[in-house]
Amino acid sequence: MPDDQNEKARLHAVVEGVVQGVNFRYHTRRTARGLLLTGWVRNTPDGNVEVLAEGARIGLAQLLAFLRKGPAAAHVTRVTPTWLRFAGEFSEFEIAS
Repeated sequence: MPDDQNEKARLHAVVEGVVQGVNFRYHTRRTARGLLLTGWVRNTPDGNVEVLAEGARIGLAQLLAFLRKGPAAAHVTRVTPTWLRFAGEFSEFEIAS
């Protein structure tokens, strides 16, 4: 992970637990947009939620903190984050199918 809080980075995360059917994707999109991040969130066939986000490292760290807790109805049991190089691939943060 880069040292500079404002340096741009990319975060891939898989969120496990009771994370589908609890508005997890909606709240993730709202949180990410509020942090000026771009990328996407989607449900996976195995019942997890997958996130790919880009932006300032400090914003990504805040998004990761949110993912570890989730919205009120969620029960997160595990988050597996992977830090990657910023690619500038996205223009906004969306819910992907």
